[in-house]
Amino acid sequence: MEENRSYEDLDEETLFLVSQTFKALSDPTRIRILNLLCSDEHSVTEIAEILNLSQSTVSHQLRFLKQLRLVKFRREGTTLYYSKDDDHIMHLLMQAIEHAAHH
Repeated sequence: MEENRSYEDLDEETLFLVSQTFKALSDPTRIRILNLLCSDEHSVTEIAEILNLSQSTVSHQLRFLKQLRLVKFRREGTTLYYSKDDDHIMHLLMQAIEHAAHH
């Protein structure tokens, strides 16, 4: 954290985006999905199988994460492969996981 940063009030859009980001990171299922996508891209089917979740649940959570631009996808035929889209948030997530692991 920068110590010399002068105080600047946050505008409504910034407040909303920050709160939505923390909302995304407050859900255990979304944390599991993001953690998985930190290392590699996966299809919805792969995510569902690896995390033992329904494809419907995975799709729903990925839609939410995509709206926040935390994940992105590429299409190969009829299959969508999801991957991380924001290294800043992934770094924040990894720091939070590391912090929790040390308790």
